[in-house]
Amino acid sequence: MQIAIFARAPVAGACKTRLIPALGAEGAAQLHAQLVERSLATAMSLPDAEVTLWTAGNPTDPFFLKQQMRWSRLCLKPQSDGDLGQRMHEAFMATNAPMLLMGSDCPALTTEHLLACHRALSERDAVFLPAEDGGYVLVGLNPPCVDVFRGIDWSTDQVMAQTRGRLREKGLSWSEPVCLWDVDRPEDLVRLAELDIR
Repeated sequence: MQIAIFARAPVAGACKTRLIPALGAEGAAQLHAQLVERSLATAMSLPDAEVTLWTAGNPTDPFFLKQQMRWSRLCLKPQSDGDLGQRMHEAFMATNAPMLLMGSDCPALTTEHLLACHRALSERDAVFLPAEDGGYVLVGLNPPCVDVFRGIDWSTDQVMAQTRGRLREKGLSWSEPVCLWDVDRPEDLVRLAELDIR
């Protein structure tokens, strides 16, 4: 099973900016680092998973190098330039096998979700785990990779709806096993506290 994780370097003021009013720049960066580590631990707990951390920001950031030292089978690759859709498309183009791509903002994502999505790709062209805010926390595609990420208004509540439209245009089949929540806004911190990862 191939799993890609997109993550930004945890630099204060450059990540989780919508949480800065609640946590401060340093606190938001620390939370971001914890969420990335949780995402990595979830993916790496699957012994057969080939996990790649696609980095944004400085690819040699000490945080990324620390993760590579912690997880010997973890592969690090820098994200390409462009908007989120272009970067995701490039990541999918880098493999010729079914792949799951997840962000690092969803602490509710479990290994069971990953396994269910992997199974879904044996029956569908694509799989998505929508987010409550209108985006998605995971996308999986079978090769050959069709660019379903073009023309999407990223960071809006229309992302999943527009992506569904692209999937229909391309004649692709997909499944959405479950809708999850991610950590983007101060109000999300209440549910995060219930998970006790901080």
